Amino acid sequence: MAEFSQKRGKHRDDNPLSSAVDFLLANARLVLGVGGAAVLGIATLAVKRLIDRATSPPDKDDVKAEQKSIEESWQELSLLKASTRPQPKQRRNDLSQPQPSSAQAPHAPEPEPPRDPMAVASSKLSPSAPTPLCLTLQERLLMYYQNHVVVSESDITLAKQLAGDIAHELQNFLRSKFPELPFGDLSPNSTLHDGLEAVAADRTCLLVPLVLEPNLWNFIPGEDTIANDPSYWMIRRTQLEYFPRGSSPWDRFMVGGYLSSNIILEVLRKVLVGSVNWPAIGGMLDCLIRPGVVSEELLLEVQHDQLELSIVIFPTAESEDRALLAKPQEGLLENLWQQDFYKAEVSKLQELDSADSGARCLCLQLLQGICRHHPSLNRLSVSHLAQVILHLSESQTDWAQDSLADRFLQVIVELIGYLEEGSLPCYFNQHINLFSRLQEEEIDDMGFALYSAVTAPELLLS
Repeated sequence: MAEFSQKRGKHRDDNPLSSAVDFLLANARLVLGVGGAAVLGIATLAVKRLIDRATSPPDKDDVKAEQKSIEESWQELSLLKASTRPQPKQRRNDLSQPQPSSAQAPHAPEPEPPRDPMAVASSKLSPSAPTPLCLTLQERLLMYYQNHVVVSESDITLAKQLAGDIAHELQNFLRSKFPELPFGDLSPNSTLHDGLEAVAADRTCLLVPLVLEPNLWNFIPGEDTIANDPSYWMIRRTQLEYFPRGSSPWDRFMVGGYLSSNIILEVLRKVLVGSVNWPAIGGMLDCLIRPGVVSEELLLEVQHDQLELSIVIFPTAESEDRALLAKPQEGLLENLWQQDFYKAEVSKLQELDSADSGARCLCLQLLQGICRHHPSLNRLSVSHLAQVILHLSESQTDWAQDSLADRFLQVIVELIGYLEEGSLPCYFNQHINLFSRLQEEEIDDMGFALYSAVTAPELLLS
């Protein structure tokens, strides 16, 4: 082949006409472009070969080599022509079909039987499946759920195990440190333990129950207090004339005849920061545990080789179906207890989904994932989102999997309406406004982000 190339070069040098043709072909791409050069090359190739043959002796080896060169040249031209041939424009109804490879012949699409929405999402996410050019909102939501919301079972199991072990160690320490105080069993209170975790298994809550004597303590609703806020309650000491101060072990935490949530928080903070041997406990659990010194909440930060976990601890007092949490407050709310509706919200959502095989919990997880990733929506809590879904369930009964996209858009529209009013009534107590702690700027930012998503919901899924 090298010898043949030398002979071709010699023939080219000896023949000025052939050199002119070569010069024309070499510069045709600059003038005519790739497509024009291919057409011109096809037209002049035969003439060029005839000129070469007329000016060259009929060498047998040259003839064979020349034939091989012609075949290679035609192959190159055919490949060049194929690469410059424009693809036929797709019809609108073909936009969702995967594109055939340029090296393969196109095949006629075969009709597919209807499939389950979750199965469709799984097939689209498989590495071997091509990504379609156009997706419905339903498919986008399911794909977003699989790619950005679902938490691996290994992370959930590990996080629950760490939280449970830490709760057990803390419970034993509190009972040994304060044997006179009747603490109940510490229990988790978060989406991590209810199958509703989204994005990452990186946070949970632990409740520290205070066992109060029912005949010595009375729960006063917030409307009947100086705060006049139905979200909060006060716990008043009663029957002091028969059971004087000191009769209850919780009397040491009273302020003005009421059980102070603030004092209990401060006592537990000192215990968590200065008394518990967290390095020893972390060594047993193969993790690093640090109490949050700067945080206003009772916070434990856990670092494991596989994940990081934040554990918030809330002292809680329960009466009948009410759960009151001790949270850091200021001003008139300093010693009050905030009513928590998380267990009631999750229980109601799961009850409704069980009755009609609905997708309310799935919708809640999707909204959680979106809000955690969005800088303007991260102030919306799980409680806010769950309450909107519960309100919508009163008027909309179709929550089947196939209707997920419709219900998702409706939740956004409903949420915009509540933001416009600046009020989200609690599903379990219409007098409570769950937006009362949000600033006007935060409400405006959230409203703007959601308004944009009504016409272009894919903006929330990017």
